[in-house]
Order: sequence, then structure tokens, then C-alpha cells
Amino acid sequence: MAAGHPLTAEAGARVLREGGNAVDAVVAAMLTSFVAEPLLTGLGAGGYMLVAGGGEEPALLDFFVQAPTDRISAAAGDGSAASLKAIDVSFGDAAQVFHIGPASCGVYGVPAGVCAAARRWGTIPLERLVAPAARLARGGVVLNAGQAYVAKILGELLTSTPECAALWAPEGHILREGELLRNPELGDALMLLGREGAEPFYQGAVAAAVCDWVWARGGGLSGEDLAHYRALEREPVRMGYRDREVLTNPPPSAGGTLLAYALALLNRGPTPPTLRGVVDAMAAAQSERTPAFLDGLGEEGFLERFLATRLGATTHISALDGDGRACSSTCTNGEGSGVVVPGTGIHLNNVMGEEDLNPFGFHLHPRGRRMPSMMAPSIVMREEDVELVLGSAGSNRIRSALLQTIVGVVDHGMQAREAVDAPRVHFEHGIIYAEPGIDLRELEGEYAEVVQFGALNLFFGGVQAVQRLPDRLVGAGDPRRGGVAVSA
Repeated sequence: MAAGHPLTAEAGARVLREGGNAVDAVVAAMLTSFVAEPLLTGLGAGGYMLVAGGGEEPALLDFFVQAPTDRISAAAGDGSAASLKAIDVSFGDAAQVFHIGPASCGVYGVPAGVCAAARRWGTIPLERLVAPAARLARGGVVLNAGQAYVAKILGELLTSTPECAALWAPEGHILREGELLRNPELGDALMLLGREGAEPFYQGAVAAAVCDWVWARGGGLSGEDLAHYRALEREPVRMGYRDREVLTNPPPSAGGTLLAYALALLNRGPTPPTLRGVVDAMAAAQSERTPAFLDGLGEEGFLERFLATRLGATTHISALDGDGRACSSTCTNGEGSGVVVPGTGIHLNNVMGEEDLNPFGFHLHPRGRRMPSMMAPSIVMREEDVELVLGSAGSNRIRSALLQTIVGVVDHGMQAREAVDAPRVHFEHGIIYAEPGIDLRELEGEYAEVVQFGALNLFFGGVQAVQRLPDRLVGAGDPRRGGVAVSA
């Protein structure tokens, strides 16, 4: 079991020890992550879950954020950020602008996804899985170094509304490492989810509270948007790579498609690929992210056409159980919108304000469209068995983090720990970003600008991976995001 926080990973491992399967474990870990990693995920977030192995056909559960009513589009139909609040977030050696506020809130999918996964694959009642996380929310979680760092760099967001500040700065300063974060209302909401399922969050009292609060403050989230939301099951992308098969997130998600494209390009070349080969594959994938690409993601058969014509803030949890079933789930709240709805404990997502997901302007997606996420929960199969279960956080860096981890395991023969810890490079907008330990001489003269980080950094994602070796299972949590792996 690998996840982004010790409490998250232990919650899933405990369920495996008690006889639950990989999906039970991931659901339990997800519920705990809403409390232990609340800046990255939560009931107001969206995500995906990929399940494979154990004799079942692979399936991808899509519960990602959906575009709400066009109320905001009508007011800012030029794609501007006029109704959004911009904040700067520094990663030390690089900075990124995020947009928050009520206009950034999309239709959340996590409650629907949790319940759909439990119904489809689970063996343990949801109410039982929810109870430990609810107790944790009520009693509080002591911030570790990783979560305290995220809180520090998101300080402007966390004090952007009185409701958010009441959670994160109750004594007038942003909570620091060793201080207690409590959210009793979230505990109540989790227990409601366990007892009554997703209905209250989409058509009941919680839905009404959320929509009234957001709508009154200029957001576009309506009761009709929530009432029509559904978690959807899709067939995963299947891409051959060397002697493996990689399963990942299909359209309308963008991340899995671009990851598959990059792997296909590398598959044409030598093994192991050169650094230049890896960066060139990243650059090729980045160049394909055009308006036409994003529009096409929702079309029937887009993936096959796309590959054929070219080839002739976020958490991740990975689990692998004793029956060979793997579960890989990635969720995101963006960075959070700063909008905490009183009485619910829910911090709503800011996905509609994420520049990485809206590269050609804001408020342009039609109502009901799943947002084109970069998230790509993935599973590598070898001779019909699961070999590697992985996924990552990190906005546009997700696909480069996963690409390099898969190359590390498949091409370089690394174990999961070594592959996850290895320094990474990322290409975007003509710039090479590199962690220490990457020899960039091979790229001299090829790319105009290089940003060299002084240490491993959460900018480069947060890969959580579990690997099956011939004699045992091993896991790796990404040190960039405080990740851990726990054996059941």
C-alpha cells in the first residue's frame, strides 16, 4: 500500500490485514486522506480509479470534476479570469499562478466515486470504512512536515475566506508542523456518506447548502449540476511498451492519452532511452495539447484516431492485494478554492480555475463536460499479471513523473523505491526543469532555458507505487510529498 501520508497508507493496509481487497483498502485510504491530506483532496474534489488483475477485466471509474452551469461563461465568455482570484504559489525554484474563489468551483465527484467503487468492487460495508476517518476528523490530525509545507506555500489561499481561515489559522497564523488540524463538520459529513451514500451530496441537504453558499457568492455551481452528476465506468487505455502492457486513464481525461503517446514514441527507440529521447517524447506530447485536442477528447473513438495519425494538487493511492487485484486511484481538489461551506466541513475544488486544465482560457467548457484532467492512474501488466501499480500528483508534471517511473522499472530494471526516488526532469513551454542528479549536457543547445532545482521538490509530482517482484511485494511513497508505503 503506497500513499501520500502515513495515516492514509496505514488505513488502507489495516483493511488489507482485516481481509478486505485492494479496492476496499484504497477506499479506506481515500477517506482518511480527506482528513490527513485535506489541501490536496476531499469530498469537494474529483478523481479516477483504475482496477485490474484478480481475474477481472480492467475498468476505469471516472468521478472527476465536471463543468457547472454557464452562468460564469455568460459573464466572462472571452475566457478571461475576471471572476477568479489569482494567487502566486512558490515551489522555491519555480512559481505558479493558481486561481481560486467561488467561480473556480466545479461539480465535485468524490462522494459519487467512493460509493460507486464500494458497490462495484467492495467487500466491506462503506459505513465501516468511513468510521475511522470520521473519528480522525473530529479528534484532529497533527500536521507533519509535508502537510505543513503545503499549508505554508498556500497561505494566501487558506486565509482568503473567514471559513477557510477558521480551519487553517484559528490562532491567527497558518497551522505549523506539530499543530492540530480539526474539522468536526467533515467528520459528520463522512458519517453521513457512510450511512446514506452519495444522495445527500447531490440532491439532499448537503447539496442545497453547497449550492446556496456558492451561488450567493457569484459561483456557477447549481442544484441541477449536482443532481445530474454520475460516476462513469470506462474502458482503460491499453498501450504496449517493450514486453509490457500499460493500462491508464482514457479520454476525456488528457493525461492518460498523452502518457500513452509518449510511451509509444519511446517504444520506437532503444532501451533504455536516452535523456534526450525522454525529453523529446515529453515535448512531443506537450505540443499536441491544442484546442483541437481538448475539443476532441469527448468524441467517440478519439484515442484511436489520435494515436493512429501520429504513430502509424492532487493525491494518489496504490494498492495490490493477495489475489492479484490492483487498485490505483488519483484524486484532486486542485489547490482548493478557499470556499469552505459552513455546516458541511467541505472545502470545494478550484478545478475551474486551474490554468493547467484551462490552458486556452477560463469558463470555456460547456456545461456538463468532464474537465480534461492530467491525472493518469496506471497499471503495468506483465504476462497477464500486475507488475506495477502507480499514479502521481503534480498538475502537468504528472505525465512526466509517471513516464520516468515506468522507464525506470521497465527499461532500467529498477525496483519501485529506486525508480520513485530517482531525480526527474520535466519539459513545458520550452523550458527544461530538472532536479539535482540529472546530467543535462546531452541537452545542451537543444532547449533555450533550464531551471535547475536545488533538491527534490514536490513540483515534480508525487508518485505512489506498488510493485510485484518474483518473491514479494514492494512499495514506494514519493519523498517529494511525504509519501509512504506500508505492507499488509
